[in-house]
Amino acid sequence: MPNSFHASNSYLITSESVTEGHPDKLCDQISDAILDAIIANDPYAHVACEVAVAMGVVLVLGEVTCEGYVEMPDIVRNVIRDVGYTKPEYGFDFRTCGVMVSIKQQSADIAAGVSQSLELRSTETADAELDRTGAGDQGMMVGYACNETPELMPLPALLSHKVCRRLAEVRKDGTLPYLRPDGKSQVTIEYQHGMARRLVCLVIGAHHDPGVDRATIERDIRREVVDAVIPPHLMSPDTQLFINSAGQFVIGGPVSDTGFTGRKIIVDSYGSVCPHGGGAFSGKDPTKVDRSAAYMARYAAKNVVAAGLADYAVLQVAYTIGKAHPLSISIETLGTGKVPDTVIEELIRKHFDFRPEAIIRHLGLRHPIYRQVATYGHFGRTDLDLTWEKIDMADILRKEAGV
Repeated sequence: MPNSFHASNSYLITSESVTEGHPDKLCDQISDAILDAIIANDPYAHVACEVAVAMGVVLVLGEVTCEGYVEMPDIVRNVIRDVGYTKPEYGFDFRTCGVMVSIKQQSADIAAGVSQSLELRSTETADAELDRTGAGDQGMMVGYACNETPELMPLPALLSHKVCRRLAEVRKDGTLPYLRPDGKSQVTIEYQHGMARRLVCLVIGAHHDPGVDRATIERDIRREVVDAVIPPHLMSPDTQLFINSAGQFVIGGPVSDTGFTGRKIIVDSYGSVCPHGGGAFSGKDPTKVDRSAAYMARYAAKNVVAAGLADYAVLQVAYTIGKAHPLSISIETLGTGKVPDTVIEELIRKHFDFRPEAIIRHLGLRHPIYRQVATYGHFGRTDLDLTWEKIDMADILRKEAGV
């Protein structure tokens, strides 16, 4: 959130989310389900799995080097079934869709750099265990936290996820039996001097059976989703609500749109309030710093805010392929730091080890934990026991910073 926002009387922030039946999110879930199955057999597997879906077909692509074998078509169909594409009338279902797999081994050049880091290849190191794994690619990762919600997440992102989760809940429990798996939400919040003031507009796209009139859908979604999720104090007479503003949403899922792994990276992270490094999360084993370093950056930023060192924290980390140590670590507190940013950066460097092997071990990432975060965000999840959401370092940071 730029400093200029805080000087403004009023500004708007918008975030979106999608349900588990959205074509892109379907691909993310399949990619992570395959990763989970492989890593359950071989925790040291190297996996980069991407999925594309279209009407009647699923294509699994990527590079995998592992011990053992997993039946990928079965995994694909199980995910599609779990998401809710179970009926032929949806135009896409788990029984009849075609599944094609094009998987090859990871490049030997990349594998060599990951398995033996530049540090080990070029110098003597006193910490060979933690230095051994090189970053799986170049890139920059961003971690973010703010104190505007108990989850230390931006409110628009949090609410957009909650709306989509609620859409899935009322579909699955039969409250609104005419809903289908696809869906979207978009939340716009007005802020004044850094504080959320009101919900300006809420957009909901709800995939539904044919023959359900729009008035019924609007009434039911308002009662069962909006009123159940949006805090009443954010609603105002001027709040605009758009439900299926195109008129109807009968044709959805892969029938209406293609889907690809990694096309919802802003949905996966923090919405529009901070930069994204650019790399997607799903389908990647934890040697890929696109994923693991983004989790570690969130962990560090969250502990900084939880410790009271700042109201907002944006942490950026950069790597080059094959090197264990990051090229840069920088922190920006957007003018809200209680101590200088240089002090916070020193504490982060002291207490958070951003070498890939250190991240993997500290956060316990060589386990099949990934499909569960492939929908409704990788951060701020109070429904899951995620290591990167813990604030177990906050007391240490607070004490050493003297806050």
